[in-house]
Amino acid sequence: MIRGSAVLLFALALPACRGYDYSKRVTDAGGLIPADQMARYGSEQSQAVAISRRFAELHQGGSARELATQTDSAVAFARTQPDVVNAVGDPQSHRITVDFKSGWRVGVVPLAE
Repeated sequence: MIRGSAVLLFALALPACRGYDYSKRVTDAGGLIPADQMARYGSEQSQAVAISRRFAELHQGGSARELATQTDSAVAFARTQPDVVNAVGDPQSHRITVDFKSGWRVGVVPLAE
């Protein structure tokens, strides 16, 4: 009886566990300013949108190696932008922190259109 109730409790608790794939939650742009509108705010904002779109284009899969390759390629692209001083990527959180000449620092996530 106790084993049966323990198995039942475990079976009910298992669906409550969330997955660790945060890419869909991070890349969801619902409720944010549309990318085209953000790009019209200035040159640094348009560069941030370009980096974000490039970051999304480079998506190849969800393994650690593929995420690292995606992030490294997006960081390399970010560093080619004229106003970018530094760019640091974090593959596990799907983010790139970009520093601009003006001192503006922004976190960039993949933005698929």
